[in-house]
Amino acid sequence: MTVQVLLVDDQELVRAGLEMIIDSTEDIQVIGQAADGKAAVDLALRVQPDVVLMDIRMPSMDGIEATRRIARHGARVLMLTTFDLDDYVFEAFKAGASGFLVKDSPRERIIDAIRAVAAGEALASPSVTRRLIERFVDAPGPSAKPPPQLDELTPREREVLELIARGLSNSELAQRLYLSEKTIKTHVGRILMKLGIRDRVQAVILAYEAGIVLPRRD
Repeated sequence: MTVQVLLVDDQELVRAGLEMIIDSTEDIQVIGQAADGKAAVDLALRVQPDVVLMDIRMPSMDGIEATRRIARHGARVLMLTTFDLDDYVFEAFKAGASGFLVKDSPRERIIDAIRAVAAGEALASPSVTRRLIERFVDAPGPSAKPPPQLDELTPREREVLELIARGLSNSELAQRLYLSEKTIKTHVGRILMKLGIRDRVQAVILAYEAGIVLPRRD
């Protein structure tokens, strides 16, 4: 199955370079390009890409708002950046992004990132997850009611969700709960399915915003 990609960047040279890299593969294909966020949203709704490579700073509509609108319709968004992640990571993930990719990444990294996001993985290391958590430490408190889907989680799944929200990786979860990483992956997959969310980063955001886990301020 070919992964269909939409390129969004206000620099034509960047789009051309990415297209050359992507089209050199057999399983990934560029099906459209846009130079600003508004055009990206319109085009994404028409061509229905699997993955959108999205610049952050663009005219007409920035990448964060465009991501928010595109993610509602099922496409996975991989943010392109030349800037420090700390400035954008929280808002981008909250908008529905599945990961970040530096524009001057090696060819192999770009291809692997597209494949990973298309497969439903989130490109967020435990360190990025912990930075999300640090953002919540400064928040005033829960901002949303717990979704009713939480009642569908088993006690073990609830425990796994809480530990994910504390920033634990799969290997750390396995060690903490005395389970195999394969079993942990199964639990994480069921949690995401039951809650109707796309990846573990969205799980972290849900857990804190709904007050399932409270940030530690000590």
